Amino acid sequence: MNGQASLRAFSRQRSVARKLALQALYRWQINECPWQDLVQEFAAAEDMPRADAQYFRELLEAICASHAELDERLAPLIDRSPALLDPVEHAVLLIGLYELAHRPDVPYRVAINEAVTLAKRFGATDGHKYVNAVLDRAARELRPDEH
Repeated sequence: MNGQASLRAFSRQRSVARKLALQALYRWQINECPWQDLVQEFAAAEDMPRADAQYFRELLEAICASHAELDERLAPLIDRSPALLDPVEHAVLLIGLYELAHRPDVPYRVAINEAVTLAKRFGATDGHKYVNAVLDRAARELRPDEH
């Protein structure tokens, strides 16, 4: 596989990991459990063989462990309490905010684009516009040199 094809495959695996993390975090918001249970539960997911399983696990572990801190960072960027957000948009914002705050290897445009794509696919009709606006504000604060 050449470099470009390898990069595209890596990118697709990360995208699938984010999609599965969104689904797991949605479930976690509805019925909280240890993140390890989610990893085990989603290990048998149909898409898991196409996902970056290590990244999926990292997202769940980090977001579940630091969701209060992430919600504190999120609160000034949104127009309501994080607890009042739609669970899909909340999960998408947690993933995007985590990547912006803790994964400098993920370019801010990639973090925002991936979040918007997930919100379009799984969220409310115009939820992706809200996600885009919130994460753009977050990127300006967290990545001023990159934005």
